[in-house]
Amino acid sequence: MSSARLAFSSDGVRPLSMLVRGQRGTIVGVDPHRRDRAERLLALGVTVGASATMLQSFPGVVFLCDQTELAVERGVADMILVKPVEG
Repeated sequence: MSSARLAFSSDGVRPLSMLVRGQRGTIVGVDPHRRDRAERLLALGVTVGASATMLQSFPGVVFLCDQTELAVERGVADMILVKPVEG
């Protein structure tokens, strides 16, 4: 999968920043091109298979990752790829 500029893929995967408030998704990857940020996200529990729920998308991105509330810059949220959960 290419960079976070990807809006939607054929299987529904999109950047975390594209979720709307209250929408849930499953993390399917973190863009490895910014290794320092990717490693930090992994240390915070942002891992493949983790659940993510968008709490706020402006001005910063605040989301719940499993049971941890995280606030990140939009560029960082663009690095986190999720598949939205229906229902």
